[in-house]
Amino acid sequence: MSELRTTLVQADLRWEDIDTNCQLLDEWLQEVTTSDLIVLPEMFATGFTMAPERMAQSMQDSQAVAWMQQTAQTHNAVVTGSVAIAEDGHYFNRLIWARSDGTMATYDKRHLFRMGEENEHYGMGNQRAIVELNGFKILLTVCYDLRFPVWLRNVDCEYDVLVCVANWPSARRMPWRTLLQARAIENLSYVIGVNRVGDDARGLNYSGDSMLIDYRGDALIDEARDRAFVRTGVIGKQSLDDFREKFPAHHDADRFTLHM
Repeated sequence: MSELRTTLVQADLRWEDIDTNCQLLDEWLQEVTTSDLIVLPEMFATGFTMAPERMAQSMQDSQAVAWMQQTAQTHNAVVTGSVAIAEDGHYFNRLIWARSDGTMATYDKRHLFRMGEENEHYGMGNQRAIVELNGFKILLTVCYDLRFPVWLRNVDCEYDVLVCVANWPSARRMPWRTLLQARAIENLSYVIGVNRVGDDARGLNYSGDSMLIDYRGDALIDEARDRAFVRTGVIGKQSLDDFREKFPAHHDADRFTLHM
């Protein structure tokens, strides 16, 4: 049955410095020999910048997107993380799903963090994105999305893994950790949450707390806070299917219609 080797990259990002961040990630990823999926933090190339007019690039011209495509090819793996993108006169916090064959899928962040004025600088996404890899269906999400369970609801087990990339400050690390586990439990799915560490130019500190969590809410990867790391874990499809068969809570889920 299918397995998915997943690499969590908890990075100490450099503020609005695309070149340096890509170079540092190249160094950190040298230790990754075999992986199917490499997961980077939200806005991994710049930090959580609210200056997209300076830092955002088009999909065609984006240095960060080109780096992701090259890295995917080099490692023969999918590389995912979010990037500030300029498109049709608007800016988006866009999660990129870069495959080793050069193709990509994208997801524009739906829930914009108004307490950080993200909603004043970026456009809101209006469509969920579920991709497939190694027999797993994977829901793509970004940071603040994690707080909104209706948006993430796994109706009829339409996905097997929830990926959430983030710049989630340490002042709210307890909600981050709790919500990652809650989303896994309530949706009968694996959850991959990748956050950054270090400090940004706005004075915010990030403790990391990146985690790989199984469908019971148990942490398969949960490193010490406040340090950068690269770690790979393996998840299995058969054990997930077996658990869903023995504990089919999804059959009792409430039905609803989501209005955009």
